[in-house]
Amino acid sequence: MKIGILGQRRSWHVQTLQDAFLRKGAVCDFLSITRIVAGIFQRPYAFTEGRILESYDALVVRSIPSGSLEQIIFRVDVLHRLENLGVKVINSATTLERSVDKYYTSSLLEDAGIPTPRTIVAERFENAMEAFLQFKDVVVKPLFGSEGRGIVRIQDEDMAYRVFKALELGNYIFYIQEFIPHRNRDIRVFLVGDEPIAGMVRESDLWKTNIARGAKAQALELTTTLKDLSIRAAKILGAFYAGVDILESEDGKLFVTEVNGIPGWHGLQSTTDINIAERIAEHVIMLTQEQR
Repeated sequence: MKIGILGQRRSWHVQTLQDAFLRKGAVCDFLSITRIVAGIFQRPYAFTEGRILESYDALVVRSIPSGSLEQIIFRVDVLHRLENLGVKVINSATTLERSVDKYYTSSLLEDAGIPTPRTIVAERFENAMEAFLQFKDVVVKPLFGSEGRGIVRIQDEDMAYRVFKALELGNYIFYIQEFIPHRNRDIRVFLVGDEPIAGMVRESDLWKTNIARGAKAQALELTTTLKDLSIRAAKILGAFYAGVDILESEDGKLFVTEVNGIPGWHGLQSTTDINIAERIAEHVIMLTQEQR
């Protein structure tokens, strides 16, 4: 079996996954997603650095790096085409489109009846100010992004004015979410297939709880409620594997804030004896064999 891992660079996650596939007897190559060349009416249909992408049984997407709108659309379009050619892409292009866009993700969650924080998304400054005045305490997020970068909490009207004016100058979308007091902690549930295989609590001295921003990870025994909520959220996005982020408010209510379609597990791995890369590799191989 021939597996490719698509990314921008050889990260810890890429190396860990590659090692897991090799231990399972698969051929596994790292493939640069930013060096893809695609053809129309000629073969190969898509290749990167001399490696033909349609020759792989499965491709695991580990990163779609930032770039121009055209660059990102092209990369995802190639994934769609490879799926049409019979290559198993994990996570699928459709799942990545749904999960990378915070508004798209939040709207799908709400439409399915999954609790998620109240959010207002707009293009104009005056609508952003109205949203702040409605919520009073807000978190402003980039529509695309991860690991807590570019996220700002605003509780002051003058600060809201300055931040929104700066975003207006850059022609950014205003993604404004009601702040939910959560004791500076949140929950990450990691799923492979339909199974939540591990969970952790992330705690911080500040309101941001990303490991990349300094939060500490602790093992969490998943309750039936957390398992069911995370399974429902991942299924809505069609995710083969996913990291579901859940906030528990101070009054005990649960809110799904994000479903990560290219989830990391470096911090989570330190809290569990389960070899997460092995579980992903096993499931990819099983699905690929079933598809043959």
